[in-house]
Amino acid sequence: MILVTGGAGFIGSNFVLDWLEAMDEPVVDLDRLTYAGNLENLRSLANDPRHIFVRGDIGDFALVAQLLAEHRPRAIIHFAAESHVDRSIHGPEDFIQTNIVGTYRLLEAARGYWSKLTETEKAAFRFLHVSTDEVYGSLGPAEAPFSETHRYEPNSPYSASKAGSDHLVRAWHHTYGLPVLTTNCSNNYGPYQFPEKLIPLMIVNALAGKPLPIYGDGQNVRDWLYVKDHCSAIREVLARGRVGETYNIGGWNEKTNLEIVRTICQRLDTLRPRPDGNTYAAQITFVKDRPGHDRRYAIDARKIERELGWRPRETFETGIEKTVKWYLDNPEWVAHVQSGAYREWIDRQYGS
Repeated sequence: MILVTGGAGFIGSNFVLDWLEAMDEPVVDLDRLTYAGNLENLRSLANDPRHIFVRGDIGDFALVAQLLAEHRPRAIIHFAAESHVDRSIHGPEDFIQTNIVGTYRLLEAARGYWSKLTETEKAAFRFLHVSTDEVYGSLGPAEAPFSETHRYEPNSPYSASKAGSDHLVRAWHHTYGLPVLTTNCSNNYGPYQFPEKLIPLMIVNALAGKPLPIYGDGQNVRDWLYVKDHCSAIREVLARGRVGETYNIGGWNEKTNLEIVRTICQRLDTLRPRPDGNTYAAQITFVKDRPGHDRRYAIDARKIERELGWRPRETFETGIEKTVKWYLDNPEWVAHVQSGAYREWIDRQYGS
């Protein structure tokens, strides 16, 4: 048995689905079901006894302690987080509460549970904390990619809150001996991603005939990681990672935002041409840059390859093809997540 936090979100739900496809080990799935947590992501598991869903908050110490005592998991995989930079700029308190306070309370519940295990169970237990490359700050055009020893320089309320949670996880290992693992990933994309993030927003807006808003000059660079590759990397780290270590997970796909949007437009031009015969690229619109927008992220993922033999299977070309096709094939999912609150957020952030 494993406990997954945030297992109804984008990365968490992909992990749960892939985990139960690959093995029979049951999952207790704890998720608060905020705007980005969606049980429709897990609809295929509705009648699967291996998936035990619990609606609740990682900050609810009593609930987490109860779940640990009842189900006795051998590992906790901690995805639950507020994760959108733009939302963190407008409302940072939620990010402090979930990412820092929530992680602290989860760690304390895990420590209490772990301390009562047998010596054999203690040695086998793992707390795997899923974090982001944004904790490292921003890179210049010619700088080497982020390694695991890169200095922390978070520049947004979101990345600062994730940096804080990383430090707590490290401290609970060094102070209390809790057997932890940390992963820092690059930008994920793929099925079930809430359409406020760049790639699904561009696909959804393009199909709706809406503008495709790009911040600034569109030259901000990110390393892109297909979500199912990320899930396979986490499984490897959980199985064979060295306790107390950090592993950077990247896709070896540095692209500018403008490149990403143009690639999506090209795929849609082929797969779902506009009725008027024009290219979707005609819908690209440049908007005012967001405050403190980091210029470049890039991940050096050689450590996880060297120690665990992991490399991403998907190139950006194969991953974006699968992603665009998934959104084309799942219009009902898209329609259901586009609530009134979501539309209000997009209008406020990018203009009507």
